[in-house]
Amino acid sequence: MSEEEKLLEFEKRIENGEVIEPKDWMPERYRKQLIRMMSQHAHSEIIGMLPEGNWITRAPNLRRKLGLLAKVQDEAGHGLYIYSATETLGVDRQELNEQLLNGSAKYSSIFNYPTLSWADIGVIGWLVDGAAIVNQTLLAKCSYGPYQRSMVRICKEENFHKKQGYEMVSTLAGGTKEQKEMVQDAVNRWWWQSLMMFGPSDKDSPNSAELMRWKIKLKSNDELRQRFVDLTVPQARVIDIEIPDPDLKFNKETGHWEFGEINWDEFWSVVKGNGPMNKQRMAARRKAHSKGAWVREAAEAYANKHKN
Repeated sequence: MSEEEKLLEFEKRIENGEVIEPKDWMPERYRKQLIRMMSQHAHSEIIGMLPEGNWITRAPNLRRKLGLLAKVQDEAGHGLYIYSATETLGVDRQELNEQLLNGSAKYSSIFNYPTLSWADIGVIGWLVDGAAIVNQTLLAKCSYGPYQRSMVRICKEENFHKKQGYEMVSTLAGGTKEQKEMVQDAVNRWWWQSLMMFGPSDKDSPNSAELMRWKIKLKSNDELRQRFVDLTVPQARVIDIEIPDPDLKFNKETGHWEFGEINWDEFWSVVKGNGPMNKQRMAARRKAHSKGAWVREAAEAYANKHKN
């Protein structure tokens, strides 16, 4: 079978909703797009541990501390699942990690913002994990088997994280005047950044069309962003928290919440490494990698000792 015939057969399988497995033939471009997208997802889970890990020792009580510890541990596991799934495409995890450390690989721009108060931890659970769920629920139906299956457990845990975050925000919003103000301040700082999580608008997204053609993505960035807004605005109203968007209004004809223009200059600036915490996040990751060298060496020595 020629390459052209293989491609036609592959695209027919995609069109029919079949799942592609690691040993199946696939176009090199499909493989590279998956590696780029999946590794970026895995990197985001690992870097995403940093903003929240910063508050573990400052949690207000034991219950919150245990919940935050469990969540950060879950995020490490999510990164592990996705790195493992990415390796089925023939790329080594060490290579992926080196790409993150040398800055040639990206991770979600949302994690380049600081967590200034305890309310930020609840708002991250509610908004950031809420945005992640909107995206990842559809990834659990994507065309590549290992990525699809890794999402099953991840989505369950992310749903719990969102519920945990919303419960924290609801509790603070119903507390003292100062607590509610702290929540509102956090929402004001994280709302627009959460909308940016879905990536650039469809007209400026270089990869979306191809990813959707191959059913790696099932909905566009703007469709996912709209769904997140429609789900989240009513939740904010229940706890009497304002969405920081003067242009926000409900369109009865479409059934959607219309929202204002995102600051795309800020988005691209952060993506290019100029966000408030870009340098600090990467410095922390490189430091952790360096300090963990002895663990990797010990594990390798143990494995070599038990080969025979």
